[in-house]
Amino acid sequence: MLYFFLNKPASKEVTAVTIAEVSRKYELSPDTLRYYERIGLIPPVPRTKGGFRDYNEESCGWIELMKCLRAAGVHIDALIEYVKLFHQGSETIEARKALLLEQRELLAARMEEMRQSLERLDHKIATYDQHFAEKERQLRQAQTDEIP
Repeated sequence: MLYFFLNKPASKEVTAVTIAEVSRKYELSPDTLRYYERIGLIPPVPRTKGGFRDYNEESCGWIELMKCLRAAGVHIDALIEYVKLFHQGSETIEARKALLLEQRELLAARMEEMRQSLERLDHKIATYDQHFAEKERQLRQAQTDEIP
């Protein structure tokens, strides 16, 4: 999964990266990365001998997944449940799929609401455009009426 992170073929050996590098790449604050680790959304990040986080392929793959799911509006509680199920092994595949399907339905409903809102906003903007075009026409007409 770090392939996506460093854009290198997955078969090559990859060096781990610091929290600052991961923070920049995924546009997540170091505090958010630490929080995700603390609540179990990403596995414990390996540490250097000095105790600094040293993100590896697995860590970055989980960060990428969590960022994607959060961007889709999946709540932290659902993500925690998903990770918990994942760690229970392959017997939870159907439960994980069901959780993702449920989240997909919620996202689709939010997208439909947003589509309707956008449609209404577009209509409102068009109304303003029509109104201003009419006012502009009236002003031009008034100017030509004033010319002797």
